[in-house]
Amino acid sequence: MKSVAERKAQLEARLAVLQSRIETIGGELLSHDSRDWEELAIEREDDQMLEDLGQSAQNEMRMIAAALERIEAGEYGYCAYCGEPIAESRLDLLPGTPFCSDHARAADRH
Repeated sequence: MKSVAERKAQLEARLAVLQSRIETIGGELLSHDSRDWEELAIEREDDQMLEDLGQSAQNEMRMIAAALERIEAGEYGYCAYCGEPIAESRLDLLPGTPFCSDHARAADRH
């Protein structure tokens, strides 16, 4: 069973990875200078994929920031809906999750 301090360190490490990824994506998006229309079209397709990856990283960063706030408030590891402890195995897979398995499924349906 991981301690809250270990979970916090894990979340902070993941946040650093995501921040680096977003910086890399931003640099890549600004680096295009192709004059060839065909190459430019391919670059635009690549840009869309990079933007999607960046959006995904930003969403995960928001989840991590919220989890870190729950840690500071002493609420981490408890379902935001029912208040019951979140299973350790679920936190291992999704350390930023605010919901137990039952309420995560219910939230997905809405």
